[in-house]
Amino acid sequence: MPAKRTTVRDLRRHNRSLLLSKLYFDGPLSRHELSGLTGLSAATVSNVTAELGEERLIVEAGLVESDGGRPRVLLRVDPAYGHVAGVDIGETGVKVELFDLTMNRITSVEHPFASPRPDAAAAVAQVASGLREVITESGIDEATVLGVGVGVPGTVEQGEALRVHAPTIGWEEVPLTELLRAQGIELPLFVDNGAKTQGQGEMWFGAGRGARHAVIVLIGSGVGAAVVTDGTTYRGSTSSAGEWGHTTIVYGGQECRCGSRGCLESYVGAEGVLARYRKARGGKAAAGEDEQSQFAALLESAGKSKTAAKVLEETAGYLGAGIGNLINLFNPERIVLGGWAGLALGEGHLPEIRRVAGEHALKHVFDQTEIELGRLGPDAVAIGAATLPVAALLEQGADPRTAGSKRGTAA
Repeated sequence: MPAKRTTVRDLRRHNRSLLLSKLYFDGPLSRHELSGLTGLSAATVSNVTAELGEERLIVEAGLVESDGGRPRVLLRVDPAYGHVAGVDIGETGVKVELFDLTMNRITSVEHPFASPRPDAAAAVAQVASGLREVITESGIDEATVLGVGVGVPGTVEQGEALRVHAPTIGWEEVPLTELLRAQGIELPLFVDNGAKTQGQGEMWFGAGRGARHAVIVLIGSGVGAAVVTDGTTYRGSTSSAGEWGHTTIVYGGQECRCGSRGCLESYVGAEGVLARYRKARGGKAAAGEDEQSQFAALLESAGKSKTAAKVLEETAGYLGAGIGNLINLFNPERIVLGGWAGLALGEGHLPEIRRVAGEHALKHVFDQTEIELGRLGPDAVAIGAATLPVAALLEQGADPRTAGSKRGTAA
């Protein structure tokens, strides 16, 4: 296949993307610093930053002294250029959050599902309602919203017709963007698996920042992971890579929601952990009205209940073994443990998880791997989802409202 010819337009887009990304992640910076960091000529930096300034994508951010010359002007991305929304369609409800361009949260809303297997149309109606709520509550003009990122609890089949496959909540081939359009949402849409959106959020702003090779794991009711290699999330041939929760940890083990047996998710996901605890107590469930409160009650009981302590010790063991598998498979610099259940479990059991991971990973590889808790908290999926339209802006060097996206944008 002949090499693609680079046009002047391609070069201009590349330069805009390079400078905008550098300012977004490392700014404020002077034009002189931008030239040194990107390798672009001073003239190119001057021309491109002037263009970005005219479009109000970047603004001046003060002065810095130079060596013997006039003070240099610092530049940064303008947070007020636009807004982005992040949506977390979880397994228990919908969370919608609104941010400025540099990811300062403005407002958020949550709507729980009435059923553990919510009707897709009803869930989408909650998303649309949540979007309208955050825009109304914030008092912003909807026209300033660059796009809406959506994280979902399943695989996202990207293509001309985007489809979501989330069997754990009963969704199969759900045309999510089409349903949102039918609800009157006309903003640019970006859809991805929730573990991958959490992964991007942690890589940009959280515990993954600075690592080139990392695995960001999500443990909530279910389990997933984002595998980041050389700074890019590995997606696989159909975008379903990272289904770590459905790797086998016990051959012929307990039944998983996916229909298989012995999946890691059925041993370390909150639903599976609570089921083991309930079985160990002769059918008596943990106290609490929902999964999160029951999981919290289980953790609280560990100090006075041998049964609770044993279940949690086993869970830390299964999780450590699963992380050992990740270390052997992907040789990451860093593994980040996230998700509401992962953070809750890791807070008290991270040393045990690390110890078991070390027992199951190759020693020389394990010794080079950091295992940390996520830093974005239970909002990580929504925060990461909101970075999707920002990523489109940075990758294209252009506003996603006027340019198509490579990933998850509806027509």
